[in-house]
Amino acid sequence: METPTRLLLLLVFLFLGTHTVFAQVESTKSTAINTQDTVLNANDTTTNHLKIASGKDTVVMKGESGLETVVTIVANDSSWNEVSKNIIHLYKGAKVKYQEFELAADYIRLDRNTNILFASGMMDHNGKYVGRPVVLFPNDTPKAVDSLRYNYKSQEGKTFGIMTEVDGGFIQARVLRKNLYDEMSIFKGLYSTCDLPEPHTHFGIHITKGLVTDKQIIAGPSYLVVQNIPLKFIALPFGFFPKQDKKSSGFLFPSFGDDVARGFGLRDLGWYLTFNDYWDSELRGSFYSKGSWDASVRTNYMVNYKYSGGFNIRYASTKVGTEGASNYGSNKDFNVTWNHTQRQEANPGTSFSASVNFGTASYFQNTGANSTYDYDQLTRNNMSSSISYGKVFADGKVNFTSSLSHRQDMASGKVDLELPTFALNVSTFNPFDSKDRVGEQKWYQRITVGYSLQGRNSISTGDSILFKKEALKQFTNGFQHNIPVSLSLNAFKYFQFNTSMNYTERWYLQTIRKGVDNELNGYVDVRDTVSGFRRAYDYSFSSGLSTKIYGMMSPKIGKIEAVRHVVTPSVNFNYRPDFSDPRFGFYKSFIDQNGRLSEYSIFDGAIFGGPSSGRSMGIGFSVDNNIEAKVRTENDSTGKGTKKIPILQGLTFSGNYNFAADSLKLSTISFSGRTSLFKEKINLNFNGTFDPYELDYRGQRIDRFTIESGKLARLTNFGLSFDYSFNPDAAKSRSGNIDSMRNSMPNMTKEQSEALSRISRDPNAFVDFNIPWNLAGSFSFQYNKEFDRDLRREVAKYSATVQVHGDVNVTPKWKIQFNSGYDFKQKEVSMTRFSIYRDLHCWDMSVGWVPFGRYQSYNITIRAKASVLQDLKLTKRNSHYTY
Repeated sequence: METPTRLLLLLVFLFLGTHTVFAQVESTKSTAINTQDTVLNANDTTTNHLKIASGKDTVVMKGESGLETVVTIVANDSSWNEVSKNIIHLYKGAKVKYQEFELAADYIRLDRNTNILFASGMMDHNGKYVGRPVVLFPNDTPKAVDSLRYNYKSQEGKTFGIMTEVDGGFIQARVLRKNLYDEMSIFKGLYSTCDLPEPHTHFGIHITKGLVTDKQIIAGPSYLVVQNIPLKFIALPFGFFPKQDKKSSGFLFPSFGDDVARGFGLRDLGWYLTFNDYWDSELRGSFYSKGSWDASVRTNYMVNYKYSGGFNIRYASTKVGTEGASNYGSNKDFNVTWNHTQRQEANPGTSFSASVNFGTASYFQNTGANSTYDYDQLTRNNMSSSISYGKVFADGKVNFTSSLSHRQDMASGKVDLELPTFALNVSTFNPFDSKDRVGEQKWYQRITVGYSLQGRNSISTGDSILFKKEALKQFTNGFQHNIPVSLSLNAFKYFQFNTSMNYTERWYLQTIRKGVDNELNGYVDVRDTVSGFRRAYDYSFSSGLSTKIYGMMSPKIGKIEAVRHVVTPSVNFNYRPDFSDPRFGFYKSFIDQNGRLSEYSIFDGAIFGGPSSGRSMGIGFSVDNNIEAKVRTENDSTGKGTKKIPILQGLTFSGNYNFAADSLKLSTISFSGRTSLFKEKINLNFNGTFDPYELDYRGQRIDRFTIESGKLARLTNFGLSFDYSFNPDAAKSRSGNIDSMRNSMPNMTKEQSEALSRISRDPNAFVDFNIPWNLAGSFSFQYNKEFDRDLRREVAKYSATVQVHGDVNVTPKWKIQFNSGYDFKQKEVSMTRFSIYRDLHCWDMSVGWVPFGRYQSYNITIRAKASVLQDLKLTKRNSHYTY
């Protein structure tokens, strides 16, 4: 049945360019075949003088070659052999097999004189037509029909009321006839996106007559039907199409729309190109009545079990301003994406992947996210790319990775490029240990050594000068070697002793020099770049102890049995020399324009930095806390069970005291922690920083502790965030559906993969009618203090936002979704969206509305669910989007 499918699909797409309807098509279901054999009483078999069938029987017949052929017959209920007419009747679960032809039905009649099989269903006691025949022709898939006649000797058949599914589309035919040469003729055929015997809510095409051969398809009059009204005045009187069993190039039908800024548009008009079984391309263009246009080239490629990917190059020219006015002009924008994935088993030990997205910052804003008005695309503030290669050597002990990366800030136009970055890492090893060692390691055999090498070549510049000559001079590059040496031992039974030494060396091809120039307006500071190889190195030493302290208390409050507190304190001694000492040669000095002696690092601004100035010799400390409660639970079968509930997790305080500093020896104290509330439905995270020193009238830290003024410390910043879902089953259902879709579609297209990614990150991107309601939200709060020079005191600043999203089933087929939020600092509502979804069985309908804001708009979409018809959609969109 694949051959008539192509005819019907072609006819569907012929009508797509001129007609988009919401149709109701007349039924083609045949509940009673126009012959007495199809009306049988299933309740009383004795009136037919039947005999009970026992298992399998065979009929021996002679073929044209004279050889005997076996026809296998089976009847679960009964059979009746009309000896005088040489006809066998089979009832209930009847089956017939002849060579590669198989047939199963509730009633089968085998005429051995004419070699004709007749099969049909039967009427049950409720008056329903049951037991429809299921037939398997040679080199075909099983098909369910209302009834059929088949000459198993000449291999010619006539089928009534057949339906089959191909790529989400459903084909019905009142009569289908197939001959010995695999030529098929159809009478009153229907193509629909609905799988019901009596289709509803669909876009279907009726074909009066059609002929399908091995190399061509000939269609007679074909027309649309709307609400049982045949539109024969717009019928296609005749069609002739060559039939191919492989992909072929062809025309891509456009869609139509209207944009308030660009005008009426003909969108995505194009041509499809297929080159071979491994890659194909689409060339598309859109044109608008106000002069704007855009074009794109999208290519996909795939080699089974090796790699797959695709790229998309898009260019747009958008008219802005008023024609004839001084502000009238065109914005030129482009966007390039490329994705590549390599199968791990294709080349074990080697990996290669790519995820590229770059272009002009204004592309998505000027094109309305390529006419999709997608919220995530319109509100994104950066683009990034990465192309990476990796290889593992020496039985996994050496790992090499290299990458090209790009990050672009769309608001400022700043572009950061890494061309390239590479890293060589050697796993830590024990140089003094022996492979033939017997017994435990000695202390010196526990010493571990590692090695890593990094190389970078980067540039940070504006996107307007990225491809100009002056940008090439801004590249910075360098290499960094790192050798860590460490030793870990158990000390005094309850302590863990750790000591380490770290050596870092950096190689650069340029350094800087600072000085002053005497100009007309006075002396000005200058900065020069000096070419030449220079090496910079530093080293540090650290040694420390850590342990765990357990505390337990039994408050006997309510169901609380006990509270456990685990404290993990650690202290370490650290030392680092002063690398600004002249003997190292890493720092120089000059007299600045104010006549003061200024010291600077010749590696200032280098890609890996340089050795820091000032000697450091101090003590670092941290304290980690975990508090949990043991609570009685009645869910246990004994009624005496308990469970652990976390109260406070990872509450950590850390800092450092530098003995070698001449002032401000104590560093800031940072803290962080997390906890869970309401049966772990809310995950709460917080962090912040305390400063133990006071500020002077200029906002500078002075060597005076705040505790001397009666304050423990100054809280300089604090952050708090949490999220909560009132119906956690919604998130579980979404994750389960995503996994199910991904597993059922192993060879997803790029668009399908992007859709799954959007569903993963956006709860409202997936509509699940099985979840009756969902309400979820998140909250984020940031607090920090800044010194106001005019007020000569610290001023507190904060930002707080709340986001809410949810949905509700108004009926089993209607769902309403919403997504909104509020910025407490700006005192305004964030982008708010309302969506209404209607499940139309074989179609989907959605209404989207952004009631206010910059992207105020609405859209109405009706599309078929069939995968082969994803471009078959009716969209009405009115946008107040402006540039």
